[in-house]
Amino acid sequence: MAAPKRAGGSRAATNGRGPTSRAVTPAATRTVAARVEVRKTYKLYIGGQFPRSESGRSYVVNAADGTPLANAVRASKKDLRDAVRAARGAFQPWADRTAMNRGQVLYRVAELMEGRRQQFEAEVAEAEGVRADRAREVVARAIDRWVWYAGWADKIAQVLGSSNPVASDYFNFTIPEPTGIVGVVAPEPSSLLGLVSRLAPPLVAGNSVVVLASESRPLPAISLTEVLATSDVPDGVINILTGRKRELIPVLAAHEDVDALDVWGVPDDLRTDVELSAADSVKRIARRPAGVTDARFDWLDDRASERPEWIAAYLEMKTVWHPIGV
Repeated sequence: MAAPKRAGGSRAATNGRGPTSRAVTPAATRTVAARVEVRKTYKLYIGGQFPRSESGRSYVVNAADGTPLANAVRASKKDLRDAVRAARGAFQPWADRTAMNRGQVLYRVAELMEGRRQQFEAEVAEAEGVRADRAREVVARAIDRWVWYAGWADKIAQVLGSSNPVASDYFNFTIPEPTGIVGVVAPEPSSLLGLVSRLAPPLVAGNSVVVLASESRPLPAISLTEVLATSDVPDGVINILTGRKRELIPVLAAHEDVDALDVWGVPDDLRTDVELSAADSVKRIARRPAGVTDARFDWLDDRASERPEWIAAYLEMKTVWHPIGV
């Protein structure tokens, strides 16, 4: 005679001495191994790639309250030279694009930043020690600033260029052209908004850029590189390094293949030596406004930070004569 079924339709197991039962551990009492968080490895951004420093060095990045956040790459002089080489290779194709296309590419960066707002907000809040609502405002303004500068891409030539009256049978035109490779020493206190505000103007003008990110607050800049890598910005047009500014700034200023230098984030005690070094290769210099300090500048002030003349600082004016009737 078949063994009777238990409630629920299961058949009791037998071993010849009667039914046996198996101990079942309730799900609530099972031990679940704690998940190990996947930590992010921060790298440089050179030529569209994410290399580690050839030196293998790193340094600890702390939050505003001193809490360790991550280890950032400490770029070497060779890393900087590699970045300049990548920027040189990318410059002419970027400059040759139409102004309208450059504007579209930069607008795409703003679109991708919009999709990462929460990540940027968390990083800005930790880096700068601000409240969540302030971080949201900073990130929103950074995205809007990309859009503002992108809109100037196909307008700056009309504003700065001209048709000049001359007393001869010639047309005479003044046309703005990009300078070349621009070294940007990013503002130190403003990890994202200040960086965007100094990075966008040379790009709009058609230059390629090598950036030294904020030394103490580099993580938002590194997250920006991940946006750039998935955007339409060609490889090498933007290169971002992290590390010790006092080690890298003199090398950037003295590099013969760098055509212009934004010294906004240069420490005040290095400013004179850096500008003298840049003068040896006749670099264009973009400075902070007179009387303005890096620590006290308000990057949320649109009237102070959205300025077409910041684009003009990275343009050369070419005058062309053309015979009338030819």
